[in-house]
Amino acid sequence: MDKFVKLIQDVEVLWSKYHPMYLNGVKNTLILALVATVIGFLIGLVCGVLNTIPCAKHDPAPKRVFLKLVRGLIRVYVEVFRGTPMVLQAVFIFYGLPYFTDGAVAFRGNAGMWLASIIIVSINTGAYMAESVRGGIISVDPGQTEGAKAIGMTHVQTMLHVILPQALRNILPQIGNNFIINLKDTSVMFIISFTEFFAAHKYIVGVNNMYFPSATVEMIGYLTMTLVASFLLRLVERMMDGADNYELVQEDSLTMTAGTYNHPHRGTPFDERSKESRERVRQGLKFGRNRGER
Repeated sequence: MDKFVKLIQDVEVLWSKYHPMYLNGVKNTLILALVATVIGFLIGLVCGVLNTIPCAKHDPAPKRVFLKLVRGLIRVYVEVFRGTPMVLQAVFIFYGLPYFTDGAVAFRGNAGMWLASIIIVSINTGAYMAESVRGGIISVDPGQTEGAKAIGMTHVQTMLHVILPQALRNILPQIGNNFIINLKDTSVMFIISFTEFFAAHKYIVGVNNMYFPSATVEMIGYLTMTLVASFLLRLVERMMDGADNYELVQEDSLTMTAGTYNHPHRGTPFDERSKESRERVRQGLKFGRNRGER
């Protein structure tokens, strides 16, 4: 018990003395993780869409060659960046580019360090998101694509208005999962001297040699960030799911002029249902039905 009391006291001492440095590390970690996740998602979205463009034998040869080349490059990119640790990717990008270009391409100063960190984490995230987006697209029922083509929609229109909205909802948990992973994996950016949360911990430990109390502060900080992110992501998922109850549209000019619309009050000239039956329909349209009654 005395050890726990001593640990709490040491944590309080560290926080009172170094909390500006810890908070600055938290801020940099959140910004880097959020920006890199957004950019990585856009990279993955482009790769996923290119991987799912239809390509048949009767298509023009240039189209088939182009798609095979692009998909081959995407496959190499995904396998390389998913199959190597981010810390080595950081070394190769931050130190390798100046090495191979004799210093012509280098990340200098604080702005250069931010740019390098965003590039590294974004490219790594994009490699994972490429497969997530591809899986989300192919998970949508093929009947959705066939129905869109039946009403004359092009592939681009089908992708934008039919497939992607459903696919994005399907992969939303994976997007959130990548954001949470990035919150923790940005800790490897200390290898290029980026001052994120873990780098602040290493500096503070180097000054006062209180490794375990500082690690406790780090653990509490990372756990708090991931728990808050998980809560917000679940909230977004519930918002995208919509309400449990819904109310059907009661007036639709296109449907009414089509001659097949059954108005709940008047019915149609061919309607032989009783007034009581029409009243039940009207009540159902007005108050909606919950999911259990559908």
